[in-house]
Amino acid sequence: MIFEVWAPKATAVEVDVLGGRRPMTSGERGWWRTEVPEAAHGTRYGYVLDGDGPYPDPRSRRQPDGVFGPSAVYDHARYTWSDHEWTGRDLRGAVIYELHVGTFTQAGTFEAAVEKLEHLVELSVDFVEVMPVAPVPGGRNWGYDGVDLYAVNETYGGPDGLKSFVDACHRMGIGVLLDVVYNHLGPSGNFLHPFGPYFSGFDGSYWGEAVNLDGPGSDEVRRYFIENALQWLRDFHLDGLRLDAVHALHDKRATHLLAELAEEVDALACSVGRPLSLIAESDLNDPRMVRSLDAGGLGMTAQWDDDVHHALHAAVSGEAHGYYSDFADLSALAKVLTSGVLHDGGYSSFRERSHGRPYAGVPGHRLVAFLQNHDQIGNRPLGDRLPMPALKLGAGLLLTSPFTPMLFMGEEWGARTPFLFFSDHVEQELRDGEGGRRQREFDGFGYVWDAPDPSDEETFQQSKLDWDELKEEEHWSLLCWYRDLIALRKALPELSDPRLDRVRIDTDPAGNWLVMWRGSLCVVVNFSEESVTLPINVGAVLLASDEPVRAGQDGLRLPGQAMVICHPAP
Repeated sequence: MIFEVWAPKATAVEVDVLGGRRPMTSGERGWWRTEVPEAAHGTRYGYVLDGDGPYPDPRSRRQPDGVFGPSAVYDHARYTWSDHEWTGRDLRGAVIYELHVGTFTQAGTFEAAVEKLEHLVELSVDFVEVMPVAPVPGGRNWGYDGVDLYAVNETYGGPDGLKSFVDACHRMGIGVLLDVVYNHLGPSGNFLHPFGPYFSGFDGSYWGEAVNLDGPGSDEVRRYFIENALQWLRDFHLDGLRLDAVHALHDKRATHLLAELAEEVDALACSVGRPLSLIAESDLNDPRMVRSLDAGGLGMTAQWDDDVHHALHAAVSGEAHGYYSDFADLSALAKVLTSGVLHDGGYSSFRERSHGRPYAGVPGHRLVAFLQNHDQIGNRPLGDRLPMPALKLGAGLLLTSPFTPMLFMGEEWGARTPFLFFSDHVEQELRDGEGGRRQREFDGFGYVWDAPDPSDEETFQQSKLDWDELKEEEHWSLLCWYRDLIALRKALPELSDPRLDRVRIDTDPAGNWLVMWRGSLCVVVNFSEESVTLPINVGAVLLASDEPVRAGQDGLRLPGQAMVICHPAP
């Protein structure tokens, strides 16, 4: 077994393994190396730098005893895959389903999640997007406090558990995306500082110190993140990555980290013979994010589109606080459905400045849109979800829109369980300060902050989905609505057409109704609680959210908070 580690400033490095410390030999560019023939799969080890340590391996493939314990040798070749006929999934025309492993089931493991895959098959989703799985301090966390980025949380089932989950998804025709965090590492269990200049020395975001992507020593730091991404796609057979908060990446190099990563992933896709997707979470509203490398863009396959969420949420909920203030008028929803974003260079009252650029020419499939996600639910003090009437209308528009739609776990049946913010820091100072830190993060959002303690285990337990809700008629009925919408989207090319310039909107903000034309199809939504009659001569109703929807000689009559998808009469 060969042990290698990058520690450019150390004068002596040892590997602590098999009950003793063995000296390592210094090589080029700060890499140290030694061979320990008797070490094998499962052997615990750590690195000692100038007498300090042992520390976990920065590229540890397994942390069986948690983030503060030793690393363990992990041999990827020991796992036997069964997905040999899997040819991958293209993001175009796809529906994504986001889940958190720890709360998706009561057991909170990959093995338990596999038992629920039949539900996702019947829903007809194409990808599951798994929230971060890197090891975290304690036993519960959203995943964005991760460290040891090459390893997999043992609480969920470790690296073999993730592989079994991916294998099972592929057998059932579902692709797997993984949420990864490259803009910061967790405040606890992060032992990268002694090894090298992994960080820039300044706060890159609210969540922590910026990683060093463009300063001295940054060549190896960039490789640390790029090779991590390639590991997930190659060794774990993942179909893509969701890159967290890329606007917090500080990189002034001529070639941005994202462009370099896109180039490497494109090359890997050619090698493995299946499409590989990179989806960025970006707050910049910059179309260069999703433009191809040869067109001068950063080469991301797609990006999350918060503007669509904000417009949908404001329309179905009536909320107008914080960043929803710019989206309160129904004209904002009309614009995002035809332009992709609201803020395309105009003034943002929440930011108190102009923001964004136009997305002209960008196809809708490059914009991942959602009615709910982990952030938009979990960043609310009580982690509350949208009620069923709002879900029906919002899902109807989302799943007939030109974007790549994404659902959040439990949304499809109107889960009543919240998705709260939770963590389990070991250090008492972090545990005690987590709630206050969270409140400060959302200062100015317009919330009355009365959130449960993130460190309380009950906060985590309350966030677990209650699958027994599906036995209740109202939840089952909503699930059928989601299934029917997805089936209709997949059956009718007009509904998956990503060309934004083919979408036409008629709306009356005063009357609180909207009509979206998708080719020869018409999607009509009444957001008001009062019934409305629109001058639309209906030829055939394809799907309606409410039985009292009626088409007559005087036009289309919709009850309050209802929608219909139809063919207009010739």
